[in-house]
Amino acid sequence: MRTLRRFGLPRVAGNGGLVGASVIDSLGSGLVLAFVLVYFARTTELSLPAIGGALTLARLLAVPTAVTVGPLIDRWGARGPALTGNLIAAVGYAGFLGSHQVWQIVVSAWLAQVGAVTYWTSSTGLVVLAAEGAERPRWFALLHMLRNVGLGLGGALGAFLVGVGGTAGLRLVVAANVVSYLVAALLLRRWRPALRERPAPAAATAGGYRTVLRDRRYLLLVAVNVCSVFAALILSLLLAVYITEGLHREAWIAGALLVLNTGQVALTQTVVSRWLERFRPTRVMAAACGVNTLAFGVFALLTDAPGRLVPAGLVLAMLLYTLAETAATPFAEELSVSLAPERLRGRYLAVYQLSWTFGQTVAPGLLTLLLAGGASRPWLFLIGLSLAAVPALLVLERLAPARAVSAEPALAA
Repeated sequence: MRTLRRFGLPRVAGNGGLVGASVIDSLGSGLVLAFVLVYFARTTELSLPAIGGALTLARLLAVPTAVTVGPLIDRWGARGPALTGNLIAAVGYAGFLGSHQVWQIVVSAWLAQVGAVTYWTSSTGLVVLAAEGAERPRWFALLHMLRNVGLGLGGALGAFLVGVGGTAGLRLVVAANVVSYLVAALLLRRWRPALRERPAPAAATAGGYRTVLRDRRYLLLVAVNVCSVFAALILSLLLAVYITEGLHREAWIAGALLVLNTGQVALTQTVVSRWLERFRPTRVMAAACGVNTLAFGVFALLTDAPGRLVPAGLVLAMLLYTLAETAATPFAEELSVSLAPERLRGRYLAVYQLSWTFGQTVAPGLLTLLLAGGASRPWLFLIGLSLAAVPALLVLERLAPARAVSAEPALAA
């Protein structure tokens, strides 16, 4: 036990259902994540613009999901909505198997997105049921590590199945994802958390979203998280196209860097989080923004670097980027919980989830537009966001109550 604690791992006894559900959910998501567009292109007679438009419309229709889920979490707790989200996602992906027209793709992709947003809006609240106080950052670190590993392994398995089986392999990938969501829902259903949920009565949630929107400190945290969302999305949106189009290098290099990122998170996430427990979360996040600034600066400089230095520069930039990711992620999640009053925590977490929705909606068009204007421009934009987040976090530290940003509970533990 002491050895596990030295490696920054939380006490998982009694919470195997949460751990198993997170692993299975991430593994299934990784299976299909990179192949949705390819799947519909192979299994329908629709054009790529029609498929892309249908998927975009489905995502836009799912935008209000988090706002709808927030009150449900406040009324019934986090576990029920999280479980339901997995079931809805399973129905959506099952619909992929029978979708051949635009409207069918819109409906099935909308259900899949609604399920995913419902789960992720509730997922932070699940950690509150597993642990409290200084133990929570360790749980966030563990789940982030498991999520990365699951996505990486799922992506590799999905690529293998598609490469071996072609269209049949694509259908198998989608079917396996459906099963993964059902298994994750079952594990959550059987999980008996150590801390009991205390749903708030209707009278206790008076004010609703008006209360959240008047909370300046939380809105500042949400704004800071938008910067983090843009940084997180470079792995899926920017890295490969930058390497192939901006640096004119082989596409496999992007894959190798993704493997490096996954491996570094898997090996260092919990250890890094344990070492950083002694510091204030806001300071940790500000330092991570500084490290990200260095990483994005290295990426930007590679456009004019001698060819022989480019591979080493890419590795250095990815190491710095992943270090920032492992440092900031658990403490950002912890702040999103600790700054939210318990009676309205679901609504607060819903607003926090909207920062992800906003970033995922805006980033694809904005980053590709910047890249079209010059290979270094997206990185300069990301540098600006990272630098802007630092003073915002220091202001947040002054606005937030001491218990939310102090390192004392962690040291006491």
